[in-house]
Amino acid sequence: MTATAPAPSTARARATAFLPRLALVLAAMLATLFTAAAPATAHAALTASDPTDGAVVATAPAQVTLSFSEQVAMGDDSIRVLDPQGRRVDTGELRDMCSGNTIRYGTALHSGLPNGTYTVAWQAVSADSHPISGAFTFSIGAPSATEVSLPTTTAGGGPVGIAYGIARYGAYAGFTVLVGGAAFILLCWRRGAAERPLQKLVVRAWVTLTAATLAMLVLRTPYTGSGRFADAFDLDGLRAVLETKTGASLVSRLLLLGAAALFVAVLFGVYARRLEDVGTEEEAGRKEGEKTRDTNDLTFGLAIGGAVVSGGIAATWALSEHASTGIQPGLAMPADILHMMAVATWLGGLAALLVALHKVPGIERSAVRRFSRVAFVSVVVLAVTGAYQAWRQTGSWSALTGTEYGRLLLLKIALVAVLLAVASMSRKWTARLAEAPAAREEAPAKVGTQVAAADDVSRETESGTVPADPERAAQLARQRAALENAREKRVRDADPDRAGLRRSVLAEAAIAVVLLVVTTILTSTEPGRTVEQEAAGGSAATAVPDRAVKITLPFDTGGPSGKGSVRLELDPGRVGANTLHLWADTGDGQPFDLPEIKVAFTLPAKDIGPLPVVPDQAAPGHWTASGVQLPLAGEWRIDVTVRTSDIDQTTVQKTVKIG
Repeated sequence: MTATAPAPSTARARATAFLPRLALVLAAMLATLFTAAAPATAHAALTASDPTDGAVVATAPAQVTLSFSEQVAMGDDSIRVLDPQGRRVDTGELRDMCSGNTIRYGTALHSGLPNGTYTVAWQAVSADSHPISGAFTFSIGAPSATEVSLPTTTAGGGPVGIAYGIARYGAYAGFTVLVGGAAFILLCWRRGAAERPLQKLVVRAWVTLTAATLAMLVLRTPYTGSGRFADAFDLDGLRAVLETKTGASLVSRLLLLGAAALFVAVLFGVYARRLEDVGTEEEAGRKEGEKTRDTNDLTFGLAIGGAVVSGGIAATWALSEHASTGIQPGLAMPADILHMMAVATWLGGLAALLVALHKVPGIERSAVRRFSRVAFVSVVVLAVTGAYQAWRQTGSWSALTGTEYGRLLLLKIALVAVLLAVASMSRKWTARLAEAPAAREEAPAKVGTQVAAADDVSRETESGTVPADPERAAQLARQRAALENAREKRVRDADPDRAGLRRSVLAEAAIAVVLLVVTTILTSTEPGRTVEQEAAGGSAATAVPDRAVKITLPFDTGGPSGKGSVRLELDPGRVGANTLHLWADTGDGQPFDLPEIKVAFTLPAKDIGPLPVVPDQAAPGHWTASGVQLPLAGEWRIDVTVRTSDIDQTTVQKTVKIG
């Protein structure tokens, strides 16, 4: 049984009643999604600390160290240690203790700390641009009362976080409509370059993306720092932001948007005028001559230039967010660029088609058919790149169903499936548009009668002399505008197949809005693969295969001239025999000729060790040992005991993964 589209009058009535309800449903869904997205979990996470959260140590530690699952950016004030009265007891100097894949930072503590409970508060920015923060406590001697309250808010939250999040959503939406709208014009409907509604759509998308990028750049300092709007005017903070990967990406995006502005100006200026000179696309196909060739050349040039600029803008996300961290970044970043381009071409083109169907009565059926083909190619690219990204960010079925990222990904897949189902209905309406155009000639004839009647009213309105009263003149102008709008609406609604296509495209656009929001939330959610690694305790230091393990361990024995550091090298850093080298340096970088230094290796997971090693001194400040046997692969703890005098001694440690 063949479906028949409702009559135009019925369609208008239903659309009038349906649109307010659709707006309310969309608003509720967007509000729910915005609420679920705040605060978002970032990519990097704290995986270990020394002392650990809640630990009670017998003596005051010389330093506090933090380990992370991914690379983070930290400053001198990123780690603060507070005594029970809320006074800072750290030196305020950040120690970079990273080695290989081990991401660890620390800060030294003042000597002679009394017993009691101490609070460690930290804040950092993960490699995918999202701020992270936290706090924990440890006690010396025994727990005590403390006046320090652990913070209840996370970095990137509060009003500044909401404003920054809105800017992020605006940036994604602006990019999608800007790229998709331009692609729709160049690939599907060239004559649309001269249509005012499409021009407004693309220009507003450019303005939205530019404004959102500027807002993100200005809000970056308070977003990753204090959380106060006033810090948005801190020039030193802005200068620091410009030196980060995220700041460089935002500035690059603004520069590319300048090139995009030139592209838009040519598209809606020179290109639109040249199309008007040549005529409609059907006429252009029958014409031969210099104008037609010039128009085709300009179309090709705009398509290439637009692809380069839009790909560059997409790269500003790929280079600074999830694709740039984790496994296979060299493959993930190009895949992410293609993914964003496919999403923009499909969903942004859908927005342009919806505007054209509602605002432009003369859109050709061939343009709708072309968009159907472009959308199909975009969906194929989207499926391939999306499948790779899903594997890269989850890595297992359990992460797909048991983590927040995995559940959001399943929701996104479900939305894409629904969108494809609705799109298949649109393809059926598109096919009907191409069939038996002569059977619909009566409708345009009836519309012609109505339009003629409207013209009579318009001429009657305009027949008199221009009223001297400005209010009367304005009233007549409004009447003429209303008549013109009614004229265009009757032409649009005259074709029942076109009206059916318009309704199905409207449903696609509504689902696409929700899909875009879910996608934006995914970019600020900790990937499932990372969550499972943290839960399994697999975030300890990882040795690079066939490369020596190199670590640096600061120490402070507490005695006179008791501060320094030990550089340890274990070669080749794998199961079997290894060669151990140790270098001791004073605080000013000179060789430290220690009275004694010892090393022990422990594999807690297998209850192996400690395996003691007493290296031989090869030179002042340099010790070595050969044939150091590590029998099993796993996470080995290396304890280095340093003695600087007869009574001053300390042990420092680090965990590495031996393959």
